[in-house]
Amino acid sequence: MDLGVFDGSYRTDPTSIWRALLDSAQTVHYADDLGMWLITGYREVREIFGDSETFANALTLAPVYEMCPKALQVVAQIEAPPTTAAADAPVHPRTRKALRAVFGTTAKAAAEQYGQIVEHRVTELVSRLVARTGQTVDLIPEFTAVLPLLVIVDILGVPAEDIPRIKRWSDGQIALIWGLPSPQQQVELAQGLLEFWRYCRSLVTGRLSHAGSGTDFVSRALRYRDGDDATLTLDEVASLAFNLLVAGHETTAGLLTHGLDQALSVPDRWNHLVHNPDDVSAFVEETLRFGPAIDGWTRVTTKEITVGSTTIPAGARCLLLIGAANRDAAVFPAPDAFDPRRVTTKDHLSFGYGVHYCVGAALARLEAGAALRALAAALPGLRLASEHRTAFHPNVAFPSHRSLSVVIAPAV
Repeated sequence: MDLGVFDGSYRTDPTSIWRALLDSAQTVHYADDLGMWLITGYREVREIFGDSETFANALTLAPVYEMCPKALQVVAQIEAPPTTAAADAPVHPRTRKALRAVFGTTAKAAAEQYGQIVEHRVTELVSRLVARTGQTVDLIPEFTAVLPLLVIVDILGVPAEDIPRIKRWSDGQIALIWGLPSPQQQVELAQGLLEFWRYCRSLVTGRLSHAGSGTDFVSRALRYRDGDDATLTLDEVASLAFNLLVAGHETTAGLLTHGLDQALSVPDRWNHLVHNPDDVSAFVEETLRFGPAIDGWTRVTTKEITVGSTTIPAGARCLLLIGAANRDAAVFPAPDAFDPRRVTTKDHLSFGYGVHYCVGAALARLEAGAALRALAAALPGLRLASEHRTAFHPNVAFPSHRSLSVVIAPAV
């Protein structure tokens, strides 16, 4: 079969394809257009997430297409060691331990370390929207894509003047890995990624002289390292920053956009959040289940393995269809209905599962909750513009909206 990611059909209506795959007799399918095995069932996806020995992470950040030779030459110059998504044992347990030591990975730690940053940035951006009352605004460049980026650069201590190029580099990495750029675009995006890596290395070396007093992530990581390469090398600290500057905002931006699209597309949902701010957390969880910011993730088999009734050969790339797994009726009753009141909502796999569970999950929840509560309080009359149509950029794993046009209105 063809998944049809790049011809428009998959991103136009992925849910119908997920449903067709889930309703078939098999939980494993082969996508000829991607050259990958598709895993759809909740139980199978969860088990694979938890089995990094059989389903390794080494190719997780490898492009989903055959990159042209010139772009490969550029990428070969990026000497970023695997530390997070693409790392396996024995490296991953060590770098994961470092992250947990210096990055707020629990709800309590995230609130204590980043709560003030989040509230400051939310207040700043919501105030700008309120000042545009009566106007039609695309919320993506004005709010949903900006908030997580500002928060993560604050956490890493990145200079404000560098934000535009970090955004450009970050978007470019996602397009390079998960999209289908032309050969010329591949070279341009690869060159941007090389610049990004060199920037992160410079960011780390520039902090060495005053890391002892810094409160930013890089300074904290350097203090944790304490000059010991066996704990973390300098390149590993740079790699952690490299990954956080992408994963730390792109996924949360998707979550915010998806959540607002869901809330505003049914006015009663938005009205409910306006009058019931305590229900925002449950709404965020159902958004994560119903329309995850990353709806597919890759693994590579280290040996021949049978999943369900299908035998997958060694060295095969697998695409775990998180979006499909989150709609498995065996776990989620009436799975195609958006229902924040469902009792199984938190069982979703949108942050993964097991040792690679997303380290930024608590921060993403913190940001999404704060953003929705603030918007509902300040702009109860917020509504989708009449011309809005939900549409996504073609991409294997990141279903990012093309736009989210709204009318800024303080009251109904």
